[in-house]
Amino acid sequence: MIKWLIFVILAWFALSQASWAFWIWTPETKKWTNPKFAPKESPQEQLNFAKSYYEAKDYTTAYNEFKKLVKYYVDAVEAPEAQYYMGLCLEEMGKYYEAYQAYQKITDKYPFSARTDNVLQREYIVAQKLLDYRNKLIGIEFTGENAAIEIFKKIIDNAPYGKYAAASQYKIGLTYKAKGFFDEATPEFQKVVDNYPDSEWAEPAKFQIALCAAKSSLDAAYDQTLTQEAKDKFAEFIKTHPDAELSQEAVSRIVELKDKEAQSNYEIGLFYEKQKAYRSAKIYYHYVIKNYSSSAWAQKSLEKLQALERKRL
Repeated sequence: MIKWLIFVILAWFALSQASWAFWIWTPETKKWTNPKFAPKESPQEQLNFAKSYYEAKDYTTAYNEFKKLVKYYVDAVEAPEAQYYMGLCLEEMGKYYEAYQAYQKITDKYPFSARTDNVLQREYIVAQKLLDYRNKLIGIEFTGENAAIEIFKKIIDNAPYGKYAAASQYKIGLTYKAKGFFDEATPEFQKVVDNYPDSEWAEPAKFQIALCAAKSSLDAAYDQTLTQEAKDKFAEFIKTHPDAELSQEAVSRIVELKDKEAQSNYEIGLFYEKQKAYRSAKIYYHYVIKNYSSSAWAQKSLEKLQALERKRL
């Protein structure tokens, strides 16, 4: 029994010595540190060490090593570079929003970094990736559109007249439009026209404004104001951009809106007919025949008028 106790004590002592061997007291910091988790002796060494894992595509280990540099050498010239690579690692791991947060820290903490332009580019790319992001959790689908809008807005805040500002502003409008939020999309497109009139995005933004008006008008059964407004916007676009590729589509959209107007007036006539207000119904049927003679609704209106005449109504 005594021998067994001596063995246990010696074993415990040996193991405790082994475990303590990993920890070292440093008078400078007045802390115990474990060399296993400590950084290299210089930020440059640590940066090179972390990059070796990145180049080997071990992004998790690389991320942790870059993070170590930022933690222990926060004021080093290598710190923003390490922060940038942290974002790259997170991108490679598919953690796009976290990557954006890593990139944004460079702008917030190191505004004079040589990576400023790269940060804007990577944030723009990450936002684009989030637009296509889809994930399901317990049967509920999560999308990345809202996060993408947040990032596009931050890009504009970071550099209002930078390389990616106009494109980001346009993408905000496009994202709202894709979600069916036409009232929210329109002012975002207008910001492109107002703030970046000479950019390549100004022309398509004007077209998108007209398109949003058209989409809104299609939801209104009898209100012709929205339809007329949409037609006017497309007509203005054609007038100011006669040679633009989108002008051909604008012409098609005007034809579509006219057909919508014809349908709406026909349906108003139909409504009055069902209410036995035949005189009012005839007025609308005649209006369709006169103003939209080439549409299918003109033929339908003619048939309705002939039927009313046969009934002497």
